[in-house]
Amino acid sequence: MLIRKLFSFEGAHVVRHASSHRCAWSIHGHSYRVEIVLEADALDHGQMVYDFGLLKGEVREIVDAFDHTLVFWNSDDPQYIAMCRSHSQRWISLPVSPSAEQLSRVFFVLVDAVMRAMPMRNGEKDVRVHSVIVHETATGYAQCFRRDAYNARMGRVSPGAIEFSEAVRREAASGIVDELASAAVCVPAC
Repeated sequence: MLIRKLFSFEGAHVVRHASSHRCAWSIHGHSYRVEIVLEADALDHGQMVYDFGLLKGEVREIVDAFDHTLVFWNSDDPQYIAMCRSHSQRWISLPVSPSAEQLSRVFFVLVDAVMRAMPMRNGEKDVRVHSVIVHETATGYAQCFRRDAYNARMGRVSPGAIEFSEAVRREAASGIVDELASAAVCVPAC
């Protein structure tokens, strides 16, 4: 059985090497929507796959960390990276380009790490991330499945390779961003 939880954030990026000149050479923003799809083959004591209320904690905090940020690829032009770091308090550096496709992989890996570490206290059985959908616009989205998230041919993504600015880390209430950034959460080897 599948369940979905929808989150949203506002963010800006440049997608280098995109076919569209505007996307490749101009900082621009989106009102992103992120759908986290969980699956399980059994229900908990409340007859649920996973209580939606539990996703309002650390999973929401991961998505909120991206709100009002400038997200960039750590292999972009060094002058552009320096500009992002010096002119924005809230930025996130990724090991991959911040396209919708790669952001769906990033969110999958981050939420997967959190869900693996989450204590199951109400009889939940084998709850896992099925997919993550990142809506970049009202009409366009990318959906990442497990085979995509850990596919080295698409670039390596791991929590420890994602750098969050000091402002993003400071504003994260539970400390999950710091834990993920230091790769303190277990990530599967795929």
